[in-house]
Amino acid sequence: MSDFTVLTQQHPDCTLITVRGEMDLQSCPQLARAAAIIPLGDKPLCLDLSGVSFMDSSGLNLLVMLRRRLHAEGGRLAVTGLQSQPARLLQITETYDLFAADSGQALTG
Repeated sequence: MSDFTVLTQQHPDCTLITVRGEMDLQSCPQLARAAAIIPLGDKPLCLDLSGVSFMDSSGLNLLVMLRRRLHAEGGRLAVTGLQSQPARLLQITETYDLFAADSGQALTG
């Protein structure tokens, strides 16, 4: 397993969480804790996943739960920088469009 890091930054227009490593059963609790303590207010939560080369169903579940939480609180989740394997996972599970709609942009690149 690769090193997993979560960096949280508050910006005037969003809260940015930059993730590096593999999003799997062992690493997702760290990201979940970071997202849970962020005061969101009316700012979107932006997840930069450009450093995530692998995501399993635990990572997918976490993204869906974060999206659900944010929508319930009147916020939104923007996911950017998906590499090929995580993007493919979202495509085959038919959840890619959920995050593309929230992001307002393409998820890859």
